[in-house]
Amino acid sequence: MNEKLELSRFLKLVSAAIVLFFLDFGKEVLIPMTLSVILSFLLAPLVRRLRLIGLPSSVSVLMTVFIFAASICFAGLVLGSQVVKLGTSLPQYESTIRDKLRTLNAITLEKLHSVTGKTDFVTDPFSRELATANNDNGLTPQGNKPVAVEVHQPPATPGELIANILDSITGPVETIGLVFVMLVFILLERESLRDRFISLIGSNNLRATTVAVDDAARRLSRFFISQFAVNGACGLSITIALAVVGLPQAVLWGVLTGLLRFIPYIGAWIAAGLATLLAFAISPGWELTIATLVVFIVIELLFGHVIEPQLYGHTTGLSPLSVVVAAVFWSCIWGPVGLVLSTPLTLCLVVAGRYISGLNFLGVLLGDESALTLPEKFYQRALAGDSDELIDAAQRYLQRHSVAKYCDSVLIPALRLAQADFSVSAITDEEKHKVGNAIASVLVSLESKAPFWRRRRSSVLDGETLARHLIHERELTHGNYQGPIDVPAGSVILVTGVREQTDELAAEILVRVLRAAHIDARHIFTTDINQPPPDVPSSMVAAVCLVTANSDENHPAMHELVTQIQQKIPQACQLALFIPGDTSQAIQETPCESELIQAFYSYQEITASITRHKAQNPA
Repeated sequence: MNEKLELSRFLKLVSAAIVLFFLDFGKEVLIPMTLSVILSFLLAPLVRRLRLIGLPSSVSVLMTVFIFAASICFAGLVLGSQVVKLGTSLPQYESTIRDKLRTLNAITLEKLHSVTGKTDFVTDPFSRELATANNDNGLTPQGNKPVAVEVHQPPATPGELIANILDSITGPVETIGLVFVMLVFILLERESLRDRFISLIGSNNLRATTVAVDDAARRLSRFFISQFAVNGACGLSITIALAVVGLPQAVLWGVLTGLLRFIPYIGAWIAAGLATLLAFAISPGWELTIATLVVFIVIELLFGHVIEPQLYGHTTGLSPLSVVVAAVFWSCIWGPVGLVLSTPLTLCLVVAGRYISGLNFLGVLLGDESALTLPEKFYQRALAGDSDELIDAAQRYLQRHSVAKYCDSVLIPALRLAQADFSVSAITDEEKHKVGNAIASVLVSLESKAPFWRRRRSSVLDGETLARHLIHERELTHGNYQGPIDVPAGSVILVTGVREQTDELAAEILVRVLRAAHIDARHIFTTDINQPPPDVPSSMVAAVCLVTANSDENHPAMHELVTQIQQKIPQACQLALFIPGDTSQAIQETPCESELIQAFYSYQEITASITRHKAQNPA
């Protein structure tokens, strides 16, 4: 078995190495192909719109590609003209640039020279001793000087200049031409290519493959359209704002910002740095520099943290770290093109990981969905003894949901995970103590802002020990009866576990939930029902709630407790909370649901019922 596992791992490593080799070796073909596929997702909606108005498929594709190419050429012409204007205008600011450089020199280099001059005063004696020693050995600085050699090349002929220019542009022109040719054919054969792809990889599960392909196409189309719209709007905003503050060639910086924003996280700030550097160089004062920097900061924060999350920030399905790692990875393999394509390529991998079982690790590593469920995260942090993180997570959850829902959705399932490990002795005594401390800290935080309790040495999996300790803590704070006894009649809810050693923790959780909902709930033991304290009036009790985590084994105990409550506290309403689990369906069919008992199956349900009854009967 171990040999098969090792062989499987080795084959996976070999496969990964082969994929990386072909990604690097075949980049001359893969880059144009990938660009064509990505652009097809961007332009496909426009092709569909043109076809809906009655244009033939070929005309729609050619018109769409022509519009896109014309837009690219127009942006290139605008960018080039702005660069030429900037180059011709720089000599006008020569004196300002010299003054700024002189000011920078005075602030930085001269200050540094004054410090190093004092250091030279200390080190000069050692330098002189070293020079004397070299002279004694016949070594002089002049003797070690290199001889300057100048190499002059003959001037290039016009033919050579033309050949050099053609060599420099042949590669990009070939790539761009190949991209547009492939783009035309991909758009023309888009439906056919989709069907071929589905037939190739999804012949065994046509439905799952269709869902995966449609999901990838929808995510990529929405992402690219939104990204182009946001980047264009951001560039336009930058152009208008910089023109208002008076920075030359504002159109250049707007277009450059829109283009550089396709580079994740750092693209816009590169444009901001260049524009701010220009403002610093050409302006005699500091007003233009500060205004330019403020414009970029305000607009980028507005688009990056307000507009983008609303449009596509929550639809890409990528974690921020995966975006950064993907940018580094693809830029190392495919250079600047890989940096621009890193996000869509990674998004394709995440979608593939969601629907292809062999690639599901990609969805876990790169996606923004949590790798663990909330109960699993709770149990994992409890095993590590990290009470602070558990309480922080609980507080974040409670900002959107109730305490009762937190217990139903997170705490109880986490306790079941702990109980499952405990039943097979899968955790150590030290881990049981850590889990106990973590559960206690969270339960205390649910009811109040009391300090964390950290000095317990007992285990959460011993329900009796933990529950009774928490009861004792509450008695130290609120008195022997966990609260005053001179309260209005029918204002107290008594909670007890059916089985003392197993159900007490579930009952204590219910007490914490009810008290968090401003209901006077108190935890008692089953023995207290037969022998109630003589100085406590029974009229204060409105209801008695019996809590059990496995009702199938507790029918006799449940009926016995019901009979005792009827005899000792006849005016109290009898409630039963059955903690849901694997036998929840069987619980709902148990004979415990008599006419005298109101049965509930979640903390939310029983809390809502008691709260509603309290609102209807405030007395």
